[in-house]
Amino acid sequence: MRWILFIIFVLFIEIYAYQALKTITRNYWAVSHYFVVTLAVFANFLYQWLTPVEGSLLTGARGYAFGFLLSVLLFKLILTLIMFGEDIYRLGVGTFEKFFSSKEDFSLPSRRKFLSQLALGIAAIPFASVLYGMYKGRYNFRVLNYTLYFEDLPEAFDGYRLAQISDVHSGSFDNEKKIKYGIDLLNEQGADIAVFTGDLVNNEASEMEPWKDLFGQIKAKDGVFSVLGNHDYGDYKQWNSAREKKENLDTLKETHANMGWKLLLNEHKFIEKNGEKIALVGVENWGAGGFKKVGDLDKAGAGLSEKDFKILLSHDPSYWQEKIKNDKKNYHLTLSGHTHGMQFGIEIPGWFRWSPVQYRYQNWAGIYEEFGRYINVNRGFGYLAFPGRVGIWPEISVIELKKGSKPA
Repeated sequence: MRWILFIIFVLFIEIYAYQALKTITRNYWAVSHYFVVTLAVFANFLYQWLTPVEGSLLTGARGYAFGFLLSVLLFKLILTLIMFGEDIYRLGVGTFEKFFSSKEDFSLPSRRKFLSQLALGIAAIPFASVLYGMYKGRYNFRVLNYTLYFEDLPEAFDGYRLAQISDVHSGSFDNEKKIKYGIDLLNEQGADIAVFTGDLVNNEASEMEPWKDLFGQIKAKDGVFSVLGNHDYGDYKQWNSAREKKENLDTLKETHANMGWKLLLNEHKFIEKNGEKIALVGVENWGAGGFKKVGDLDKAGAGLSEKDFKILLSHDPSYWQEKIKNDKKNYHLTLSGHTHGMQFGIEIPGWFRWSPVQYRYQNWAGIYEEFGRYINVNRGFGYLAFPGRVGIWPEISVIELKKGSKPA
């Protein structure tokens, strides 16, 4: 049924998209190229989708096939919306003339060439953006700096800087040079501590094998700490046995250790400086809806008091809404990822921010504050499924902690 509905949808937008082309030109070669490209994109997608693959479902050639299909569908969908809107206008004009003019026959006004040209121009913007997102955007690393103020921050940690990355999804990578650039960029920030907030792989621990030496180069004075994300547990792959699945997770945990990362599994560690300390707390994945729920905040924070200054690593930001922000132990700052900002959206710093993922997650990118408690949702270092990013770029978060109240 889903395939039937998809085919009906595609035929509908194809008919309308063709109307724009037909209004502008009936040149044989132009029309032929239009249909050849369309058929090639759809044929490639069907071929890649029907060909059995090992590992992640939407990586490599499959991922690119999906990306090209998405670009074409967006192009045609924009055309359809504009041409359909024109048809509503034409229908209104024709109806008005039928009943309120001297015309006896009902007829629709002709399509306007300039509107079809405008529609093609507008539709070309998302089309080109998706192609750019696959070619350049997925490795367009950005460093986003934040300064957060806390009255109860220990004096020794005034000016303390932490760097965060999330959602590596190493099984999707295909460019060692670009990944090295991202890691070097992280190290250049000179943060006191580096943290990773989950989803190191898409499904299998082996995906990290070609990349672990590179990520093992991440360094910070007080170490590198990490937690697991929903993809790290191998829940999106069919395993031959429960034992095989467990061994995969054990191997992934060993990978964290081999890279020099301290993996926090519902536990906490103290970071000490000049006789004062803050607690770094890490929970396993807990996600609203159908996502894995093994995170245990009570266990991770056992022994901590309300007065301890606490930074929490939690892959899925929905746990912050569900429990963390209201917890009596007062978790000052939570660092999350998971959403990727959907890898698609529009951001104009300080003015406008939008992504379809905001209709699913209340906290989906950047800093949020409630009750004097903060969460940063990192937009992700890697990518998944769609092999690109449009408007929501791969992120390295750098957060500086300051003692005192926020300047007015």
